Amino acid sequence: MTRRLVDVSQDVIIFEEDCKTLDGIELTALMEGGEIIEPLGERILGRIALDDIMDPVTGEVVIKANDEIKEDIVEKIEDLGIDKIKIRSVLTCESRTGACVKCYGRNLANGKMIEIGDTVGIIAAQSIGEPGTQLTMRTFHIGGTASGAATLSTRHSKNPGRVRFENLKTLKNRDGELVVISRKGLLIVAEEKNRFRNYQVEYGAKMKVKEKEEVKAGQLLFEWDPHSKVIICEKAGKIKFGDIIENVTMKEEVDEVTGHSKKVIVEHKEEKKQPRISIKDDNNKTCARYLLPTGAHLEVNEGDAISAGEIIVKIPRETTKTKDITVGLPRVEEILEARKPKDQAIISEIDGRVRFEGFIKGMRKIVISPDKGEAKEYLIPKGKHISVQEDEFVKAGEALMDGSPNPHDILKVLGPKELQKYMVAEVQEVYRLQGVSINDKHIEVIVRQMLKKVKIKDAGDTDFIMGQHVDRFEVIDENKNKTKKKKKPADWEPVLLGITKASLTTGSFISAASFQETTRILTEASINGKIDDLKGLKENVIMGRLIPAGTGLKKYKNLKLNLSERE
Repeated sequence: MTRRLVDVSQDVIIFEEDCKTLDGIELTALMEGGEIIEPLGERILGRIALDDIMDPVTGEVVIKANDEIKEDIVEKIEDLGIDKIKIRSVLTCESRTGACVKCYGRNLANGKMIEIGDTVGIIAAQSIGEPGTQLTMRTFHIGGTASGAATLSTRHSKNPGRVRFENLKTLKNRDGELVVISRKGLLIVAEEKNRFRNYQVEYGAKMKVKEKEEVKAGQLLFEWDPHSKVIICEKAGKIKFGDIIENVTMKEEVDEVTGHSKKVIVEHKEEKKQPRISIKDDNNKTCARYLLPTGAHLEVNEGDAISAGEIIVKIPRETTKTKDITVGLPRVEEILEARKPKDQAIISEIDGRVRFEGFIKGMRKIVISPDKGEAKEYLIPKGKHISVQEDEFVKAGEALMDGSPNPHDILKVLGPKELQKYMVAEVQEVYRLQGVSINDKHIEVIVRQMLKKVKIKDAGDTDFIMGQHVDRFEVIDENKNKTKKKKKPADWEPVLLGITKASLTTGSFISAASFQETTRILTEASINGKIDDLKGLKENVIMGRLIPAGTGLKKYKNLKLNLSERE
């Protein structure tokens, strides 16, 4: 993997002081289920502020735009309770070749600003690849963290404050406990100094506090089942099974530990059979219906009387949630090669309300209707757990079912910035579970290289061809020229290339040929009469020239050493 990473990023060298971009990325503290995994201070240290950062109360400037965020500034920002900051990033750097000093920030090797001529691409590739080799050897397994990450089942308040619910729907069950039946609910604790701490509340969690209640530090807020997802009954009534047929759609399995038998929904070939549980009221009318995904464990029997807030079904969470690195490394590769995930989740392309509309060829049809414009239809494969509810409002980019979203879909629906955020977070998650900390900027360098190319949708008056993959800056510069001459510019869309493909489509044919598919690349280069400008490191090493990095940069070529003034 290091070989591929080096190949894709070897030509990212710091070439200039400042690219003068006005764009950047917004960073917040990394949260997981209400816990801060990486505070904002750690993420912004050594980076460059995009805008002036102000004291939210007095309006005093804490740090000016384009200044380095040093340790003392980080402390100030944390004291002021600022939770979002815009910084310069390699992802938005507008240097035509490589990157600039301001967008990269601090050199992590010596704690000073990066210098012109530093090979940040190769540093990034080695920073990601090297821990990867340790992960495959599995030399360090941190005792409890790999398995402990999944078994967290309660959430306690960090500091004292007042509780507020947001988008949180609850039901009272038989025991008088509040059970959460919304999927995107937040419990917010208003702490002192105008700070708010958000806790994401799982569907099916039991609340241990009430709205507007004052809580102490360390008080239990809510708890949930860490080993399985649940389906909660929302109406009282009698249980009626539909299409739950023994040895066809359902099997009885005996739990080896407890010795109890469980009814489990299994995969089946019958297209028209849709295992479901209906709740009948006193007049024998259906007041609620729940479709059951493959692998669901039934917690009720036919004819049982059930009250609202009780569990009908448990769906065991996949064992991958213990996220061993054997899952981890292939996952990193899957992200960096921009492959479709095995358990791909379908995501909504628009904001709108969810409506279920029966079945087509055994697949569940979901329609998302926006306030204005056309509705979008999606087909969810049979046996998959749908993670949205009827009439729920979903935002563009939200998953409609369990699984990992396809990065190409994220790019199409939410754009390059959200994709960059997603990819950095996903790669970081795998390494973090192994106790390896990698600075975000290394992953940003690689992701920038994966998003270098764009696809021409309409060539306009340019010389490009429709469907051609071209360097992004090449199109932007060409479009500027055409607009000046009052001609039609090209229309394009961003594309995501995996690291192998990105290496093969690099500007240098010498570098690409030394990587893979040598004959094809050299043949194509000779047919097209290509010229290699020898801008990267690899092509210069192959040609036996001085590499364009450090003191080998062009700008230092004309410097002459003055040896006459010897002491």
